[in-house]
Amino acid sequence: MARMHTRRRGSSGSDAPVADEPPEWSDVDAEEIEARVVELAEQGHDPSQIGLKLRDEGVKGTPIPDVKLATGKKVTEILAENDADSDLPEDLRNLMERAVRLRKHMDRNPQDAQNKRALQNTESKIRRLVNYYQGDEIDADFEYDYETAEEILED
Repeated sequence: MARMHTRRRGSSGSDAPVADEPPEWSDVDAEEIEARVVELAEQGHDPSQIGLKLRDEGVKGTPIPDVKLATGKKVTEILAENDADSDLPEDLRNLMERAVRLRKHMDRNPQDAQNKRALQNTESKIRRLVNYYQGDEIDADFEYDYETAEEILED
């Protein structure tokens, strides 16, 4: 995984297991998995949290190691089909939450140079993601600024 804002080299990540079908011990019906995904989304869980919950708790006690293998669809695709997806992609929302938190910290501690740089880096990542998602996942005229982020996160 390459680091965007450091001079160090990226560290290699692990590869996903090579499997083209779910294990036989995890034989839950695809409709039951999709229903559980939607149920967890309605409880306020993000797609990554839903994947972890299905892996750890499963559906009716049977763990689901890989939703895409079991259903043929990603968690985000299932949520989009059932109109349970959020208005912002999860990675963008998380970065905005971090930026708001850092900005509040900077207001209280203006002398904190490290966090000032962290805020600059975070906002830079947000702007990159906004360019990536514009017109597809978010509106084409969406512009990031602190006030908009605060408004969006209050919802």
